[in-house]
Amino acid sequence: MSVANGTQRLAAEKSALADSAARKRLQALFDEGSYTELDRFAKNGDKPGEVVTAYGSIAGAPAYAFSQDVSVASGAMGRVQARKIARVYELAAANGLPVVGLYDSNGAHLDEGVDALAAYGDLIMHSNRLSGVVPQISVVLGACIGSAALLASLADVTVMCKDAEFYCVSPVILGDKTGKIGSAETAAKNGSAHLVAEDENAALDKVKELLSLLPGNNLSVAPMADYEPAAGDPAALGSGAQTEVILDAVADAGSRLELSAAYGPAARTLLCRISGNPVGVVANSEENEGRIDSSAAAKIARFVRMCDAFSIPVVTFVNTAGFVADGDTELAGSVKEAALLTHAYAEATAPKVTVIAGKAYGPAYIALAGRASGADLVYAWPDATVSALEPLTAVSVLYKDRIAAGEKREDLAAEYEKTAASAFEAAAAGYVDDVIDPAETFQRLVTALDMLSGKRVSTLSKKHSNMPL
Repeated sequence: MSVANGTQRLAAEKSALADSAARKRLQALFDEGSYTELDRFAKNGDKPGEVVTAYGSIAGAPAYAFSQDVSVASGAMGRVQARKIARVYELAAANGLPVVGLYDSNGAHLDEGVDALAAYGDLIMHSNRLSGVVPQISVVLGACIGSAALLASLADVTVMCKDAEFYCVSPVILGDKTGKIGSAETAAKNGSAHLVAEDENAALDKVKELLSLLPGNNLSVAPMADYEPAAGDPAALGSGAQTEVILDAVADAGSRLELSAAYGPAARTLLCRISGNPVGVVANSEENEGRIDSSAAAKIARFVRMCDAFSIPVVTFVNTAGFVADGDTELAGSVKEAALLTHAYAEATAPKVTVIAGKAYGPAYIALAGRASGADLVYAWPDATVSALEPLTAVSVLYKDRIAAGEKREDLAAEYEKTAASAFEAAAAGYVDDVIDPAETFQRLVTALDMLSGKRVSTLSKKHSNMPL
């Protein structure tokens, strides 16, 4: 073939591929001028491969990505698509770079039979090997169903477009006529989707924001960035301060990215920056006195483990009356999720700083703020309360003679909070490192995170821990 003919064929082949929606999505995801395609001319028979793969920089950080092409055989998974995606995983492993997967496919190549199932199995194995090594982000832009949903769910973070579909078993098979199964709203509420975006462009922007807050791999450090000072007023902090007020006062302006907001709303988990440094923040919401239910416990545990995998410091603001306590919750085995939460904190070796900003009662104190959580530093505000039991319950045991003599339990509980259960008593016993002025919280965190930036921990040799799942 002459040079002229070769050039003509290259132009024709490139022209045939130029209009792919999958390719345009990747071009929009990568920084301008950095998009570089892999295996561009791979084919399945006489058709292009059902996926586009590429590398480049995203928000200034190098990364690999793949985008299923629904315009080719409905994006069906098969040998060719799996081979292209597997190469992305292999290159990401070799170079220590994040993987972003854009999902839009109506299923597998049925004509390939078991080979199609084996293709999914191979990719699941690749993804599992990379888990905790490099960040993995799934973006559900269209249909992501069956085995594809399993693969997408293995990622550290799943972003879902508002009008996409995400399920294992078809709503038709289940007889669902409500439209709830597989919807973004449902996926957000049950924790399957960590972020929901209005449209494709917004979903890709979420990916860029995520990668700006995460390191390239488990051996590198999340990048610092120029920042705007926190927008909140430190003087507004103190007893009774709402979680939103606390976050406004400590997180750099415009840096917050909350994950799983609709799932386990009794807790809040977010990535942000504090003085330019990426951190993970866990806080109790005001709902039901911040009591932690099963969903909130599982949500926090997963978030802490993700942060720990990439050595992202975890800052925890504690203001909770404990775990949800009722008969139905106990019958459902809520202790499993409570143990899971405790295990996640105790196992994490990333820097951990706790601020007791209100109530810290019972097992919830142990899980989030006690020495069992492995916190490097524990601060408390002056009006914080640290108690083995809720004060009303505690005084019924400790002060039963005074109650019998006619004193009101409410008055005794208030006295107990200011004395035996005060932050100063916890500090005197060595369980709180310092009682601080709430207005100093931001500066204390900055100093603590700087001091802990070189933290190194050696753990006992083992294959892995046995989490109470």
